[in-house]
Order: sequence, then C-alpha cells, then structure tokens
Amino acid sequence: MPQTLKIILLAAGWATRLRPQTWSKPKPLISVAGKAAIDHLLDGFRTLPDPSAVEYVIVYSPGLGETQIPPFMKEHYPALKVSYVLQPVMKGQSDALWLARQHLDGPVIVCFSDTLIETDFSFLAKEDPEGVAWVKAVPDPRRFGVAELGPDGWVTRLVEKPTEMENNRVVVGCYYFRQGRDLLAALEKHLQDGPTRKGEYFLTDTLNIMIADGLKMSVKTVDVWLDTGTIEATLETNRYLLQRLQVGTFARSNVQTLKRANVQLIEPVFIHESAKIRDAVIGPHASIGPECTIENARIEDSILEAGGTVKNAALTGSFIGRQAKVEGRSADDPPLRLNIGDNSAVILK
Repeated sequence: MPQTLKIILLAAGWATRLRPQTWSKPKPLISVAGKAAIDHLLDGFRTLPDPSAVEYVIVYSPGLGETQIPPFMKEHYPALKVSYVLQPVMKGQSDALWLARQHLDGPVIVCFSDTLIETDFSFLAKEDPEGVAWVKAVPDPRRFGVAELGPDGWVTRLVEKPTEMENNRVVVGCYYFRQGRDLLAALEKHLQDGPTRKGEYFLTDTLNIMIADGLKMSVKTVDVWLDTGTIEATLETNRYLLQRLQVGTFARSNVQTLKRANVQLIEPVFIHESAKIRDAVIGPHASIGPECTIENARIEDSILEAGGTVKNAALTGSFIGRQAKVEGRSADDPPLRLNIGDNSAVILK
C-alpha cells in the first residue's frame, strides 16, 4: 500500500438503543472494559502494515458527536492524523460517506464505530485486493446482512436481513477498497437513483452497485465480532474483553489498600487506580471507572463510568453513567439491574 490509507469511521447516528447513556455522550465514548469504545476500535488497527501512513476520518452527528469526539481524540491521540465530517441529517451510511467524499482517494477502509473485530490487517502488505468484506458465521443471520459468494469465491451480492438460514456469512461492518474513487462513483450513482429504506441510503446497496459494475470483492472471516450498539451487547463485550485481556484485578488498583479496606476482588475485573472502594465485593466482569466511590456493595457483570457512586447496594447486569449515584438499603439485598444515565440517582428508602 504505497499510498496513504484512509480509515473512515462511521460514528453518526443518535444511538437510541444505548439511551439513557447517549443523552449526554456519543456512542463511541461509552465505556467498556476500562476504556472508551473508540479506544478498542482504534486498537484493532494496530496490525496494519504501516500505521504511520494512515489517516483517520470520523463522520459524526451534530451535537454530542460534534462537540465531544474531537476534543477526546486531541487529548488521547494527539499524534494521529484525524479529519472530521459532520452528517447534519441522518440519511444513512452511504450519505455519510458521500459527505466524506474528499477523502475517498486511494486505499480506504470503512468501519462502523460500534463494530469491534479481531482480525489481522497485515495481509494488506502482501496482497492488493480490489475489495474485502469482513464476515463471521452466526447461528441466525436473519437480523443482519450476509455476503453471497459465487463458485469462484468472489462476492456476488450482499443481502440485508435474509429470510433463509442457509447462508450465515454475516458482514460485520468493516470493508476495504483498493480505490476509493470506485466507491465514490458508486455512492454518486446510489444517491442519484436510490434505493432508500426508511429514508436512508444503506451501504450494502452501494456495494451491490460496485459488485454489479465488476468489483472483485473477497471475504475475510473473523473469529470474534463484538458490538457496542446496545446496553446488553456492551455488557457482553465488557465480559469478553475483561476475560481475554485480563485487564485484571491487579492492573490499575492499589491492591494492598483494597485489602485493608475489606474488599474482595473476583477476577476478571477492571478497577481504575483512582477508585475508592471499601467493604465490597467486586466482580466478576465488573469495570470500575476513575473517581468512583463504592461502599458496602456487591457489583458484578456491570460497568460504572467515571465518578459513579454505589453505596449499600448490589448490582448485576448494570450500566451506571458518569457521576451517577445508586444508594440502596443493604449489599445483602437481591441485586439490582439498572441502566441509569449521567448525573442521575437511584435512592432506595
């Protein structure tokens, strides 16, 4: 890949399935396994042949995305080359890419911001494919889009929400194109002629135009495909990442202080070093963010974002937003299952 690789992250949309968390922060900044979702997404590109020859383009929504994502990237990734594109009206993925058309030159990767996959991009140093769609076999493909292959192994078309179960080769929301100009031409044709679904231009329709025009697109199978598009999926992703990464009990916590404070830790967990915890059982699969306060509590299979407080309560399967507060009656009560947004409070009398 002699040219600069553009990685376009589609981060626009209102993320209604993640509310109330996304009333106050955009989806890419939701916490999971001790980091923002976008941190894990960017980690996935470390296997690229030449990370120094990469430019990122983030397409975001007005409001929270526009105001919060650029400062986050500037603070945490000052060395990355990043451009930003605003999608003022939510008209679908193809419209978002069209708005980013000035960046569609040379090799391009397009990735949905709530897609986390484990794959090795280093093959791009040896191969020069026209197009690649990353896929994963799932038990029931009917909620997703699938790639149909011809006898020669090339993709013949992409099908959204298939009615049949035979083809379970689901596209996971990450694509490579050798020439961004080819994608641009198909986008222009798609936006001029349609089709749309519920007023949105879907990327699969653009890709079908490219395939019909002769694009030779192969597939790469991933073993792991994670999602941060819903609270339930984010908690599942949190469990997997903690288990795999072992971002564990002793990684960023003062263990001796916690032991003196009568804290039992059940791995795997993530506990930020600035969290204050006493008289508690934490884990398994709990992520505790910076400046959290936990007293007389049991917390498992849950995410507490920065500044959260839990006292006299038990939590499981919960997502507690920034500076949110949960106060119960006793840690011995049946565990609560909560999803409360930033600066909120649940107080049990």
